[in-house]
Amino acid sequence: MQNDTNCTHDCSTCSANCSSRQGQPESLLVAGNEGSRIKNVVAVMSGKGGVGKSLVTSLLAVTMRRRGYNVGILDADITGPSIPKAFGIHGNPIGGDTGIEPMQSKTGVKVMSINLLLENETDPVIWRGPVIAGAVKQFWTDVQWGDVDFLFVDMPPGTGDVPLTVFQSLPVDGAIVVTSPQELVGLIVGKAVSMANMMEIPVWGLVENMSYFKCPDCGKEHAIFGESHVEATAAENGIALTARLPIDPALALHSDRGIIELTEGDWLEKMADGIEARMNKEIQAR
Repeated sequence: MQNDTNCTHDCSTCSANCSSRQGQPESLLVAGNEGSRIKNVVAVMSGKGGVGKSLVTSLLAVTMRRRGYNVGILDADITGPSIPKAFGIHGNPIGGDTGIEPMQSKTGVKVMSINLLLENETDPVIWRGPVIAGAVKQFWTDVQWGDVDFLFVDMPPGTGDVPLTVFQSLPVDGAIVVTSPQELVGLIVGKAVSMANMMEIPVWGLVENMSYFKCPDCGKEHAIFGESHVEATAAENGIALTARLPIDPALALHSDRGIIELTEGDWLEKMADGIEARMNKEIQAR
């Protein structure tokens, strides 16, 4: 619990349940754009950087789009945006009276990222935390997403300002945690899961990226970064869905060339089944 003497009195950037919250509204959710009709918001998070979180976000979006759903990606990684590059999206969004129109990929995945608003795609975003958090909120309030079945939020790594802002400000239905073999034995996954639990966001799945390399000649799988612990780690944290992504040069090539939608692989199909089942269950419950 935060010491009241150190409190900034800005509850939007704090998860502590201290006395300074007296008189504050119970919910910090912000209203979405009037032109947005979003059914499911799924946060894709990681405890540390460099594990392929944006790759998993892109592949999940592609998988659900192939199943016929309307899909969007809110790129909340403001200082390290990579979603537009993976989908080969360039240019600037068009603004209207009711909001900004997201850009669309070749197959119709809607994308909003800070990289689409910069004069030059290579310009760095040198902003402090509150400004970055405000930009993420604007991607929710000022972007006219239209009809979207699944909006995937590509989060920055860690448990700082932006993940906190996303969990508090957006109606997140569930989270997918991305990791790699060498960090599974540590505390990193537990920290990400604990944050989601503290914010009362259910963790739907755990994806282990760079899990193995499959020899193209003999078909044998090699654990380059150590043996997989994804099943055990998922069980320890009460996570139902798991998936393993290989070390595949084609994945890197497709991301670099902006043709991620051409990627073939069934690695995330079972996870997509689980996400789809949750949506159908909620619809039936209504």
